[in-house]
Amino acid sequence: MTYEETLHYLYTSTPVFEHSGASAYKPGLETSLALDNYLENPHASYHIIHVGGTNGKGSVCHLLAAILQEAGYKVGLYTSPHLVDFRERIRVNGQMIPKEYVVDFVEKHKDFFEPLHPSFFELTSTMAFDYFRSQKINFAIIEVGLGGRLDSTNIITPIISVITNISKDHTQFLGETLGEIAYEKAGIIKPNVPAVIGEVREKEIADIFIKKAEQVNAPLFIVNSKEMLAEDAFLLEKEKEWYYNTVDYGQLFGQLNGLPQVANTQTVLCVLRVLSAMGVTISREAVRSGFEHVVDITGLQGRWQEVLSAPCTILDTGHNTGAWAYLTFQIESCAKSRSRLYMIIGLSNDKDIDGILQEMPKHAIYLFTQASVSRALPADTLAAHGKSAGLKGKAYDTVAEAVYHVLTVAGENDMVFIGGSNFVVAEALPLFNEKNYKQ
Repeated sequence: MTYEETLHYLYTSTPVFEHSGASAYKPGLETSLALDNYLENPHASYHIIHVGGTNGKGSVCHLLAAILQEAGYKVGLYTSPHLVDFRERIRVNGQMIPKEYVVDFVEKHKDFFEPLHPSFFELTSTMAFDYFRSQKINFAIIEVGLGGRLDSTNIITPIISVITNISKDHTQFLGETLGEIAYEKAGIIKPNVPAVIGEVREKEIADIFIKKAEQVNAPLFIVNSKEMLAEDAFLLEKEKEWYYNTVDYGQLFGQLNGLPQVANTQTVLCVLRVLSAMGVTISREAVRSGFEHVVDITGLQGRWQEVLSAPCTILDTGHNTGAWAYLTFQIESCAKSRSRLYMIIGLSNDKDIDGILQEMPKHAIYLFTQASVSRALPADTLAAHGKSAGLKGKAYDTVAEAVYHVLTVAGENDMVFIGGSNFVVAEALPLFNEKNYKQ
């Protein structure tokens, strides 16, 4: 098969959660273990940092990968979902997995895995573990797909487990309460393996992690901002980067400038402290360079990403109420100096639609849209929910139609925000990357 034929095979012969939602979700580790045993446990060949949580785990993964790479290590990075190219999910030192490897892996092993009927995520996780072994990496940064306890990545034994934060998302799988969700996320905490917990606001959530760590004798580190930062972080508007005065590394400048990056940074700093205690050598220069050039080093996209300056056009993949509590504050802060605010929004049909819409800015002009995946909430339905939430706007059948329209009406001093789901950002990005838009 060609690469394109191989991708088509993967998307059509394995259940893909990003496209199909609940029907593609396969809780449990049996298939992942079978695939792993067949390939002789490739993940045992390198050190792993396992990163879960509701929001921020992608940013934390990319920051850690960038820093370790700048420290001179060979680093594998496995994240999901991808935005434009499937190969974004699997990288070594910032370079995407070669198309030839994807083709060869499927061709070589499909006779074994086809009878197992693996999900898309189970198969791609196995592919990543195998590719990293072939590349003789030192470290792998592995992002949890969904939840933790029953996620297919949870067959690994990491050197550190990281949980960024807890908020409501995927409640149909993980539970309706924060406590139930935290229990599932805590499932990645392993016996005798240090665990770093990022943003914890509720005592009951902290107690769940403490109890789990005690049960498996795992050293637990709950991030305390005062132990990581010597003073409050602030955004340098002109440079469009965060300034951090850190306890361990002095002054740092962060290329990721969304508001949640402050909490993500504190989590990363705590992980670095644990790594240092383990004897992993990471210079101050490597930390500085990793923070300041993370996008360039790893290829991360979609985190408060500015794609046009006039009008100021921002893309962000935040897609649940926890993320929107931060996004709305930053959008409104940015829009204060702008004439008008346009919001191109699309949501997946399995999200807390009304909860998310209630978080959004009320004074914006909305272009409600839908991505071209079956999980997308129809634009007309979203517009109706938006009207009930006091949001004014119109429905557009496609992301491209919404983008083209807003760029014909928005002035140079206006602001445009595009987001609501990974899929909306994924379809919008190429329009700007290829300059395939109307002005």
